[in-house]
Amino acid sequence: MNREDAWQLLTEFTKSENLIKHALAVEAAMRAYARKFGEDEEKWGIVGLIHDFDYERFPTMPAHPTEGAKILRERGWPEEIVRAVQSHADYTGISRVNRLEKALYAVDELTGLITAAALVRPTKDIRDITEIKSIKNKWKDKSFAAGVNRDDIVRGCEALGVDLWNEHVPLVLEAMKGIAAQLGLAGQRGG
Repeated sequence: MNREDAWQLLTEFTKSENLIKHALAVEAAMRAYARKFGEDEEKWGIVGLIHDFDYERFPTMPAHPTEGAKILRERGWPEEIVRAVQSHADYTGISRVNRLEKALYAVDELTGLITAAALVRPTKDIRDITEIKSIKNKWKDKSFAAGVNRDDIVRGCEALGVDLWNEHVPLVLEAMKGIAAQLGLAGQRGG
């Protein structure tokens, strides 16, 4: 399976522009973590890209990502990828045992917080977030991006063995900045 296969799967099941942008953000963060750890960037990116591919059709627990896992298996996706997709949801009972699974869990919710932080900036440009403290301030405000599960992010960082503020947030932010235009977060500057 390659990125084109993953993109076809994602766009077959997902029509929401915001959900596609989320998938792209998670893909970028997963690729950054693969580079950091010397892992397979293509595989890690694919997992990030498809982790929520089934969410529009099966938005409730436990259907997502359980139904998605069935679809992946029916289509011959490698079990390692199926397992990683399943492991990003606590309620599946699939424990996270390797760096791939732990990284996916750690980045998933954080991309939403960073996206929200960029969208409230006057320029709506993620590249204008130059200090981690601006994200930290948003983090502390529990009413800001209230749907973002901050506890999941903290647990993910602990499991992955990375510091939330000195490693994790900067890595994910930089990964997302690298694809700002694709995420709709290039603001007034365009591309």
